[in-house]
Amino acid sequence: MLVWLTLSVLNCSMVSTFLKHRFFYEDPRYVMFICMVINDAIQLTLVTALYVVSYAFSKILASACCPLIMTAVTTTRSTPLILAGMALERYISICFPLHYSHFCTVTRSMWIIGIILVLSFIPPFTDLIITVAKQPPSFFHTSIFCDQYLLFQDLSIYYKNCAFDSVYFSFVFLTLLYTYCKIMLTARAASTDLASAKKARNTVLLHGVQLLLCLLAFVVPSIQAPLIQLFPMYGLEIRYVNFLLVYIIPRFLSPMIYGFRDERFCKYWLRYFISKVWRVKPASHFSRKPG
Repeated sequence: MLVWLTLSVLNCSMVSTFLKHRFFYEDPRYVMFICMVINDAIQLTLVTALYVVSYAFSKILASACCPLIMTAVTTTRSTPLILAGMALERYISICFPLHYSHFCTVTRSMWIIGIILVLSFIPPFTDLIITVAKQPPSFFHTSIFCDQYLLFQDLSIYYKNCAFDSVYFSFVFLTLLYTYCKIMLTARAASTDLASAKKARNTVLLHGVQLLLCLLAFVVPSIQAPLIQLFPMYGLEIRYVNFLLVYIIPRFLSPMIYGFRDERFCKYWLRYFISKVWRVKPASHFSRKPG
């Protein structure tokens, strides 16, 4: 809860900084960044809530679990696709600077975010359709441990998601690899603005690290069950460690990549953050009334 609270404070301060300065939400780069921050904040809040519920209540109604799981899965799947979009934006900025204003606009960025959310929602929505078709209506009135694999149990869902994830992560990985290589070649060939190209290359590289951490969200659950069977007395500890690795640590990277590494945003964000933390009441409040 303390980690969630810390990240929530960081995320809220970044969103507030973004909204307070018009030039940020007129720049497609920062628009995609703040969408990533909001997406991660919602995802982190949901999975933390699910984690606390699993400790406090152990089991809840399947009908109550369903919207929580579907939203958590949608926001989890959105992150890698937003990473790919942000990498493409850096690629166009460095490799096609003269065409940047034509290709990268706020309107197109919002359309891309909308498409990403729709694509990310399709897998959990089809999981729900299959479950409704194959499970009796009474299933949604039973109490279950709120977990994706216990809610959507049918084997066909597992195979469908494996096929989808293979295509999904291959696309994102190839996008990041292609943009990284092109930016790296541009950085080597550039005679001017070399620092900007290198910074963009490092940003895409960090996106790659983020992608690998996001991949854990789809790999770890299949490893977690056998580990709990082997060490049943450490079931809660295994879940806790996996929760930190899969959901907490990747969410630290988003603020670091843009919040701290982007000099322009960092300047305004620190100014806003410090003013909120060290706010002092106006001197006039303490002054004597005239007369």
